[in-house]
Amino acid sequence: MKISERGQVTVPKSIRGKYGLNTNVQVEFVEINGEIHLCKKNAIHPIDKVTGILNAPSDTDIYIEEIRGR
Repeated sequence: MKISERGQVTVPKSIRGKYGLNTNVQVEFVEINGEIHLCKKNAIHPIDKVTGILNAPSDTDIYIEEIRGR
């Protein structure tokens, strides 16, 4: 496959499906031993986002607004 004039490449559908490279998934290029690897960018696991929240004192209204993204 060729790199486009704008530096873009198309990831084959079979690879996107197998590795969950869906729309808006962030990826990064990593150099390992002189090779370039396309990797999913490390995202925070949903469980890690909520670990420990039950022990932290907080106002319920503020928490609801935070999880709704406001």
